[in-house]
Amino acid sequence: MIGRSVAVAAVILSTAAAPAAASFDRWFDSGRLLGTSGVTQVEGAGGGGLAPWALIAGYGTRDAIGATAHVTAVPLRDFRLYSPGIAVGLYGRLELSYAHLRFETGDTGAALGLGSGFTFGVDVFGAKLRLFGDAVYDQDRWWPQVAVGAQFKSNNRGRVLRAIGARRSSDLDVYVSATKLFLAESILANATLRFTRANQLGILGFGGDRNDRHRPQIELSGAWLISRHVAIGAEYRMKPSNLGFAREDDWFDMFVALFISKNVSLTAAWLEAGSIATRPRQRGPYLSLTLGF
Repeated sequence: MIGRSVAVAAVILSTAAAPAAASFDRWFDSGRLLGTSGVTQVEGAGGGGLAPWALIAGYGTRDAIGATAHVTAVPLRDFRLYSPGIAVGLYGRLELSYAHLRFETGDTGAALGLGSGFTFGVDVFGAKLRLFGDAVYDQDRWWPQVAVGAQFKSNNRGRVLRAIGARRSSDLDVYVSATKLFLAESILANATLRFTRANQLGILGFGGDRNDRHRPQIELSGAWLISRHVAIGAEYRMKPSNLGFAREDDWFDMFVALFISKNVSLTAAWLEAGSIATRPRQRGPYLSLTLGF
């Protein structure tokens, strides 16, 4: 009797589970090609490590939803940058993201007069909208996939930022990205034009005594898929230099991205960040893990 009851219960559970599984597969189909969601940009958007791309985060097609979660660590010569976050892609058209930048000054904080172990925190809320083009399906057309995006950033150290010359502790970046994928050659090219007055991504606030206007900055990415699971490439990101007390340099990296599956990708890069907060030659590894579907 007990055995028969267990068997009946198992049939009921399996019958109930089947529609649930079918519903999940319909809403989260993971139907895009491996690698076509990119990895995760340090500020949370889908793309490369430094620059957002026009691609929408996750592997959901235009009929489904995709999502990613990431954690990034950048140990530089005198500082440490950490960035966990999430992103949701809706029907291949809209992306919503959040990331928290934690910038640790370590022992350098004492030398800068901030105190040993002083940290800056920046919350980044992002949105990206695909305007036209499809990086995968438009292989016979010359135009790229194009998207516009915005990132609202809020820093938790307003008093310190004002003391170093920043004009505000929160601000909005806007950008337009164009991404072209050449499937036959296994090459991806991206160009992003960002309008910003963020100092070091917003870690040192926004605007300053040298400039307080949004200025256009170019961000470039190139990647070559050397196998189905491995891509190599480089990125360049222009940066404004708004603060009189500290020059801000452009950033450059060379990376390797490993797409283990549609659920897991790893990115390792070498980042040249130049001068940060009067400290020259800031460089080090860029390591990022992205989980998604």
